[in-house]
Amino acid sequence: MSAAISNTRPTPDQVLADIADYVLGHQQFHGLAVETARLCLIDTLGCGLEALEYPACTKLLGPIIPGTVVPHGAKVPGTPYQLDPVQAAFNIGAMIRWLDFNDTWLAAEWGHPSDNLGGILAAADWLSRSAVACGKAPLLMRDVLNAMIQAHEIQGIIALENSFNKVGLDHVVLVKVATTAVVGRLLGLTRDELINAISLAWVDGQSLRTYRHAPNTGSRKSWAAGDATSRGVRLALIARTGEMGYPSVLTAKTWGFYDVLFKGEPFRFQRTYGSYVMENVLFKISFPAEFHSQTAVEAAMQLHSQLASMGKNVDDIASITIRTHEACIRIIDKKGPLNNPADRDHCIQYMVAVPLIFGRLTAGDYEDAVAADPRIDTLRAKITCVEDPQFTRDYHDPEKRSIANALTVTFKDGSHLPEVEVEYPIGHKRRRADGIPLLEAKFRTNLARRFAAKQQERILHASLDTAHLSAMPVHEYVDLYCQA
Repeated sequence: MSAAISNTRPTPDQVLADIADYVLGHQQFHGLAVETARLCLIDTLGCGLEALEYPACTKLLGPIIPGTVVPHGAKVPGTPYQLDPVQAAFNIGAMIRWLDFNDTWLAAEWGHPSDNLGGILAAADWLSRSAVACGKAPLLMRDVLNAMIQAHEIQGIIALENSFNKVGLDHVVLVKVATTAVVGRLLGLTRDELINAISLAWVDGQSLRTYRHAPNTGSRKSWAAGDATSRGVRLALIARTGEMGYPSVLTAKTWGFYDVLFKGEPFRFQRTYGSYVMENVLFKISFPAEFHSQTAVEAAMQLHSQLASMGKNVDDIASITIRTHEACIRIIDKKGPLNNPADRDHCIQYMVAVPLIFGRLTAGDYEDAVAADPRIDTLRAKITCVEDPQFTRDYHDPEKRSIANALTVTFKDGSHLPEVEVEYPIGHKRRRADGIPLLEAKFRTNLARRFAAKQQERILHASLDTAHLSAMPVHEYVDLYCQA
């Protein structure tokens, strides 16, 4: 006879309590964390604006029922839409992630913490407009920046030691959890309500990584984070009604997350929550490419210049070896046909071949028109990845967090170029001084895609000074990005 199962309601799992206590206890940040959050904000919104040039993205945007406008709802930057916060979060989140050009966090699990901005900005904008309509004070952009820091931290700290991809789950589970937590605080949830909300995010259905890997790679990977961050807003709103939570959602025997989805292993933690992740986040500044390839693309750009100076071209190349780290091989080392842009921007061979041939890598280079050039597939077939164990160790070292790649080109006559190694990409914390001017230039370029000069200047005036931005009401800042 089996032993009776206790039906005594347990105390909340420690992971849930720690997230809730962090969110409620760390309300204001200062210094490097806030300044980096401002840079993250403008870079992330700029990525969304660039995505509006792609019909594959814009076809997914707008209200669920065409023509719907929500009074005091959240506005979607660069569009005429004003939506409920859940649908607005999906819109903003899908725009942000579409081109794989927003920030990145690499650890046991990788991901893009700024994906959470979809839910944060939508919820904050709606709350701000609703407050003003009732004669109350609006939320300020400092609330958005603080929420961004916390969302980055929740997603990134869990990711440091816990690999969801190794059990087949997509990293957007962490977007959903982080968005739920920080939006819950914006909504004014009590500690118990917030723990309930976070438990709902863990008990929710979790996305498989099927859409990120051969032979099924597809465009859902470009809107999966929008789906996750909007779901986080929805779950926080559900918890606000007083809906119950599930306190042992992670640890419950047989039915909990650990037993069902994590091979029975509990989460491990390297450090407590603070502002570490925002301060060390990686910006994609130069290339819209999966981050494990960023340094490889940078090396390929250098090699393109060397080939030109020698009077050689890719037809002279016999082989290319990429010395890299284990995560790169697992995620983007890909042979065979590439079926769509989502397939191509997760293939390191493609992302190296294009700059070697053309001396560039832009979002448009993943489209069919460029991919049809037969030189790309010919060169891809000559590129081989090999793991360097030291690169892998440095990738996981919290003091280094390198993303190294090294390229060696061998010619048909047997000669070769000296290996070109790039350890840290331009968006790394160790290269911030070089990167910030380029990040701001990227933002200016993206503003110019959508807005007239005077509107660009108003946005820049509001965005480039942290103190000025922090004091702005959220809805007034979002209005700067609106199109009638």
